[in-house]
Amino acid sequence: MSDAIDFAEKLIAAPSVTPATGLVFDVMEALLAPLGFDIHRFTRGDGEAGSDEAPVENLFAVRAGPEGSRHFAFAGHLDVVPPGHGWASAPFAPERRGELLYGRGAVDMKGAIACMVEAVRHVPQEAGTISFIITGDEEGPALHGTRALIDWMGENGQQPDLCLVGEPTSVNRLGDMMKIGRRGSVNIFLEVEGTQGHVAYPHLADNPVPKLVAMLAELDTLVLDEGTDWFQPSNLEITEIEVGNPAHNVIPAVAKARISIRFNDCHSGASLSELVGAIAEKHGGRALPIISGEPFLTPPGDFSQIIAQAVKAETGIEPEASTTGGTSDARFLRSVCPVIEFGLTNATMHKTDEAVAMADLDSLSRIYTAIAKAALGGN
Repeated sequence: MSDAIDFAEKLIAAPSVTPATGLVFDVMEALLAPLGFDIHRFTRGDGEAGSDEAPVENLFAVRAGPEGSRHFAFAGHLDVVPPGHGWASAPFAPERRGELLYGRGAVDMKGAIACMVEAVRHVPQEAGTISFIITGDEEGPALHGTRALIDWMGENGQQPDLCLVGEPTSVNRLGDMMKIGRRGSVNIFLEVEGTQGHVAYPHLADNPVPKLVAMLAELDTLVLDEGTDWFQPSNLEITEIEVGNPAHNVIPAVAKARISIRFNDCHSGASLSELVGAIAEKHGGRALPIISGEPFLTPPGDFSQIIAQAVKAETGIEPEASTTGGTSDARFLRSVCPVIEFGLTNATMHKTDEAVAMADLDSLSRIYTAIAKAALGGN
């Protein structure tokens, strides 16, 4: 058995509901410092707790190899979603039951980070430079996390050649899927204003609800594309409708809605915002877009082959290269270097009694070791 299980327990035992600061980063530093890593920690955000500007801690750790050697980066997040209620054991008191390790973050993604730490113990420093890009703000607004780390890296001359993000990408068993890209995401808030009035005197009012309904009906019929070789079709979903009218005999003054679009590389956040904005204006409304990320793709090649070979050597299966699922911080890191996501099975992430198979932690550690060595040019 590797030490990855012990490392995962230490990280899980440090509560770190997003945005994370403090103790969990102390634990991370204590794991990396004895391995020869230079640790750089900083905080961004100066707002109140609960706001998008709440303080976020970030960590960049680097162990420099020989001058001119390749630079391979592991990336991930130490923050977790709130545990909720109904756990069989305390969510931040890691517990081994049978073959599983339970605790918030076991899968998403303290378990994978523990495997990364275990992996670098088996990669000699002369093989090349290894770094850790670790944020406390991936599950939250992601305003002061990985983007701030990327800025810091640029200012300090840290430029990885390849980056592996340890998101839980496996579906049915460890190693069956890696993510070579992700779709983009844009949320658009829609609003139609009218004139409030009595329902018995509609000629003295202007009801915004039918206009909003017509707008949403047109948006719902859009076929954005048919998908591409590597991406599924883009989809537009109506996620909220709000009138806020407590009275049965009043025509409301305003009607609101929200849509979410997950889109492939046939589009950009700006192009979709413009399309929706035109439809909203046509129906007498307006649209406010918030773009969370653009689509990206790391085309299959040397990097994906390195991962596939490491996975097959350990598990005997060939991982599927996919772009499905939600967004991750890989959407930011792709501006730095080629990035691929690969990690544990995702069946229990964000759920009550989140758990990881301890055997998978051992296997993933060995896979990460093989990937790091190959990415740095070794065997």
